[in-house]
Order: sequence, then structure tokens, then C-alpha cells
Amino acid sequence: MTTYKEINGTNIEAVSTDPANPVTGQVWYNTTDNVLKGAAETTAGAWATGGTMNTGRFYIAGAGTQTSTLAAGGESPPGAVVATTETYNGSAWTSVTSMSNPRFFTGSAGESNTSALVFGRYDPASGITESWDGTSWTEVGDMNTGRGRFGGTGTKTAALAAGGGPPNDGTTATETWNGSSWTSVTSLNTARGYVNTGGTYTSALTVAGLSPPGTVLGVVESWNGSAWTEVADVATPAGQRSVFGQDNNNILAVGNGLTELWNGSAWTETTDLSNPRGNTGTANSSPAGSNLVFGGSSPNTATEEWTGAGAPVTKTVTTA
Repeated sequence: MTTYKEINGTNIEAVSTDPANPVTGQVWYNTTDNVLKGAAETTAGAWATGGTMNTGRFYIAGAGTQTSTLAAGGESPPGAVVATTETYNGSAWTSVTSMSNPRFFTGSAGESNTSALVFGRYDPASGITESWDGTSWTEVGDMNTGRGRFGGTGTKTAALAAGGGPPNDGTTATETWNGSSWTSVTSLNTARGYVNTGGTYTSALTVAGLSPPGTVLGVVESWNGSAWTEVADVATPAGQRSVFGQDNNNILAVGNGLTELWNGSAWTETTDLSNPRGNTGTANSSPAGSNLVFGGSSPNTATEEWTGAGAPVTKTVTTA
């Protein structure tokens, strides 16, 4: 009979704790649990409960990754706009220095809870931009088109902003940030507000939104760094979804509990949020397979962590 060593070139390793970053197909014996384990890929996405925020809010800016997240601003309670800022370490939220300017319906970008950018404001409309270094906020160059209710994504030094308003019918305006200033670039094809964007500043997807007179859209546009191209609509039209992913071929859109995954050509509805709600924040630099959403209407303190299809997962090996 063929052995594991003959197939893989090594014996099964005995360890007291599971490997931190196992690769798919790796097998080991956990001497603490006294079981054989292996690394596999998830076949379907799942939501799990994360740490509770200190301040419940919605229309909130978010940046970073699933284990290094920034949440800033928002509305809490309804009608009260805040500058409150919190960071997440993968298990718990900590209150940190507030933004200089209370606001909601902003755009955001950033690679961690110590490196982020928050830009724009809906009411009153403003292009104000603040940079976060993990300790304090610094006001930097304003956007060319002051607005809120738009999509923002990217990093602290390479960000993208698309759509939004006012006016109430939204705009097609698109801008990129290079770390010191904003530049107006090719506009969206469809004007809209209550819209969001995921990906990078050269490979992104702007998803759904609202247009006058209160029409809910399913329109999706893909950005390649120089132009927008309309692609397949989301399965369920919706405004103000949380959108995240690593590029315009791998995006997750979450809104009012509904979760849809984009693979570069089509949308697939997958596992709904455990706590259905809208207007959540998200860590927009995480890949679609590993992220979280937090806050939401009206206001909410819940955090849910996402493990998507294709993400690594540890399984116990059984004889069944």
C-alpha cells in the first residue's frame, strides 16, 4: 500500500499546536488534541461572530484587513454625526483618537488599522481628506468634487473615489489619490449615489446604487486604471452595499444581509449575514475570501467575519 511519505516525500509531522499558515493538502498530528488534521479549502463562504464595537453606528468608513481594521465616523444615533474612531485586531475593538471632522457617507482606503485615508462628506458636501498613521489624524489635500455617498477603495497612498452626491441624482465623477493630491480621471458611465467600490485604484468594481427618482440600481462597472466598463448586474439591485476584494475579478458585495460574490464574469449569491442589516462598514483591503463587516443600521455594534470559498480551513481527519 502506498504511504503518505511515498506520496509527499515526508512523514506526517507531530505538533502540539496547529501550523499558523498551513497549505492546502498539508497533514499533521496534533498531540494536544490527539487527532489527525489537514488543511483544505472552503467550498462555501460562512459568517462568524466577531468582537462587538464600542460605539454602534452606520454610514461608517472602514479600511484595513480582517485582523487590522479601522472604523471611523458615521451616524450614531440617527441624526448625530460622529468623528469616533476604533481599531480592530481580529478579536476586539479599541477606541482611539477621533477624526478632526465629524462625518458620514465618506469614502475610505487603507491597508491596516495604522495606515488609512478617509475622504469626502455628504452633508454639508465636502472633499475634506484626513490621513491616519495609527496615532493621529492629519488633514491633507481635498478632493476636487466635494461629495458623499460614494465608493472609495485602495490604500493610503493610492486611492480611488467614484460616484456619489449631492446632487441627489449622484455624479459620475471619479478621482484618484497619489498620496498627496487628487486627480480627476475618466467618469463612470452611470451617475449614482449610495454606491460603493472594492478592489484597488487600478483594478476595481463599483456596485449598484441609487439614481433619481429613488431608483434602485443593479448596475456594475469595472475599472482598469484608465476606463470604466459596464459588466453584469448584481443579482439583486441594492443601494449602499459594503464592497470588498483584491481586484475587479474577485469582489464580495454585502447589503441588508444579502451576500453576492463576483468572479470576474458573473455574480453568485452565497451565505447571508447572520445579523441582516444595511449600511455597514468593511475592511476594504482584505481579499474577498477573508474579511469582515461591522456596525450598520440603526445603529448596530455587531461585527461579522467572513471566510469565503477557496479560503484555507483546518479540518479534523476522520475514518468516516
